[in-house]
Amino acid sequence: MLKNITIIGSGVMGSSIAQSFAVNGYSVTLNDVKEEFLKRAASRITENLSIMVEESAITEEQKEKALVNLSYRVNLQESVQEADFILEAIPEVIELKWDLFDQLETFMKDDAIVASNTSTFPVTKLMEKASFAQRMMITHFFNPGHLVPLVELVKHEKTKPEVVQATMDLIRNIGKSPVLLKKEISGFIANRLQTALMREAFYLLREGVADARDIDTAVIDGPGFRWAFTGPIEIAEFGGLDTWQRVFDNVAPDLDESKGAPDVINELVSQNKLGTKTGKGIFTYEGNEVTERLDTRDRHFIQLGKIKNHKE
Repeated sequence: MLKNITIIGSGVMGSSIAQSFAVNGYSVTLNDVKEEFLKRAASRITENLSIMVEESAITEEQKEKALVNLSYRVNLQESVQEADFILEAIPEVIELKWDLFDQLETFMKDDAIVASNTSTFPVTKLMEKASFAQRMMITHFFNPGHLVPLVELVKHEKTKPEVVQATMDLIRNIGKSPVLLKKEISGFIANRLQTALMREAFYLLREGVADARDIDTAVIDGPGFRWAFTGPIEIAEFGGLDTWQRVFDNVAPDLDESKGAPDVINELVSQNKLGTKTGKGIFTYEGNEVTERLDTRDRHFIQLGKIKNHKE
């Protein structure tokens, strides 16, 4: 049974994943290379938990228990030597991941499961220089990791079936929805679907079909509203496959077919207008607007999660 969890990398994703395990009763060690990174992560987790208490998603007692379940360490060997499940959430630089896996081979238990939160590299690439492919998984969480239910799982061809099952069970035990890919493919499932939608959104913006706010509203209050409870394949079946056959035949020929980032994004990046990171992108963010919008987003996610859990 998997009891002791170690998360390596205490950024936004690593800290929120650690929080998800801690809230659900697991003993969690959060590791990073600097104490200052861990202090920021501890503050972020405490704030996230406080919002969940305010929104009645957890109790004050559950918050305190979660904080007790968390420990923070810089020393990698101490962080992983007793871990049953090790999840790396370090920067998406393959050389950094290879170096980490090399160290894990020395420090971790022989039966520890290793997972990566990567959204960039296939599992075969991750294991190119490692010898523990039989107990390796990709577990791709989505930001914010403590609130979004989906976790995409990808196994190596050598991954043992019992490792896959143990990982699936673990992810379910923390209230997530694991989806296992049957084959490797770039972008996995969700990011491929999301990229296709965003490509068309930026095409509509470039063509002047509507302004950015209206395009976002069209998604939020249209497909997005339905997608919270009904997926695209089921939507097609509810609408009738014959109807969607005609939709595809009529609309598909006019969809954007570009193979790279949209020109709008390329232009803004060249001007260092990166969105919330720099305070300006398509939209402009002033004062505490980013913090306030993230707070509102997370509270909405919490309430949506409560509705979905009640439905199930």
